[in-house]
This record gives sequence, C-alpha cells and structure tokens, in this order.
Amino acid sequence: MRPAELVGVSKSFGAVRALDGLDLAVEPGEILALLGPNGAGKTTALRVLLGLRRPDAGSARLFGVDPTRAEARRRVGCTPQETSFPVTLRVRELVDLVRAHYAAPLAYDALAARFDLPGLERRQAGGLSGGERRRLACALAFAGDPELVVLDEPSTGLDVESRRRLWQAIRDQQRTTVLTTHYLEEAAALATRVAVIHAGRIVASGSVDEISARAGDLESAFLALTGAT
Repeated sequence: MRPAELVGVSKSFGAVRALDGLDLAVEPGEILALLGPNGAGKTTALRVLLGLRRPDAGSARLFGVDPTRAEARRRVGCTPQETSFPVTLRVRELVDLVRAHYAAPLAYDALAARFDLPGLERRQAGGLSGGERRRLACALAFAGDPELVVLDEPSTGLDVESRRRLWQAIRDQQRTTVLTTHYLEEAAALATRVAVIHAGRIVASGSVDEISARAGDLESAFLALTGAT
C-alpha cells in the first residue's frame, strides 16, 4: 500500500487554479522532493494530501484511506511552512505534547540530540531564534516515530551548517518522506526521487540524475521545465 497518493486533484482559490489534475504517488521508503517555483502548487498539494484542504476534484489518500481520518493521521508527522508555538511553553513541553499523541514515540533525548536541541529543553518557545524554532518544528514531525513525514520547506531560515545537520538528521530517521524545497542542493542531498511541479501539474518525475540529464544539471533542468528565473 502506498503511504500517500493524489489522483486527478484540482484546487482553485477564486480565479487562481493552484492544482490542475495533479497526480502524485509516494512510494514506501522513498524521500520525495517536490520542486517548483513560487505559486506552482507545492504547499497546496501537501495540504490536500494531509486533509487540511478539500480538493475541488480528484482524491487524496493516506495509507489507502481519507486523510482526515484519525487512523491515517496517527501514522503521519508534519512540519508546515510556517509554524507558531505558544510562546510560554518550553521546548520539552512542546515535544512531549506531540509525543503524547502517538503510541510509540521516540525518546526525548534521542530526538533532541538528532535535531540539535540539547540545552533548549527549558527554553520558552517565545525566546527561541528563528533557526531554533525551525529545528524544533522539524523535530516535532519525527517525535511520534511516524511512518510518513511531510516537510514543507524544512530548512528555511537555517544557516548552511545547520541545514546540513538537519539533512543528516532526516536521512538518519529512514522514514518515507515528502518535502518541498526551494534549495536545489537540498533536493540533491536528500531525495531518492524528485517531482517538478509547474502550474499545478507534475511536469517531470525521476531521480536527481534522471532529471539532471535533461539539461546537464539539476538547476538547468529545473529552469527548462518551469521557466523559472
């Protein structure tokens, strides 16, 4: 059974067509990177996949069932593009709150070590830097040891070294993962498969090497496929 799937999904916001008959299948064990210019439909696709938006047409499935069902959501962890934490809650409290929703969550100490959180457990969320908040948000996606992880722009706001440590943490977790990113280097470092979205449709899908071969390298192929500048 596929962990996640979108079939013929269309979604509009007023006159703007965000998704246009999009098909996307996530295979077990892969790290799938969704690439596309701003407004291509990446975040909307993830929101439909997670049951946070209803498609106008088509269907979404998590582990073969409607993504709004509790039994599907218990198998998923996610980091949205923008996160907001209660400012007075401490890091340890936030992590334990998320862990409590899962039957067999990861141990706090192991999670904190992997996502570079040691020493922050008593810090209030309102006092964290942007990079610390982003690392915490990514840690929360993995806190319940879910079968599928969905990450929307996971390394936004991180410096180069922190970004690379985060990539290693994601690889080490060895979970089926779907992520969006603006960083082609991130896709190259993490993805076992890349899907390029343009104007609400998948215009190319394959390994980094397969996509790169279309124009000599990943950046050139991306520009050719999307017309991005």
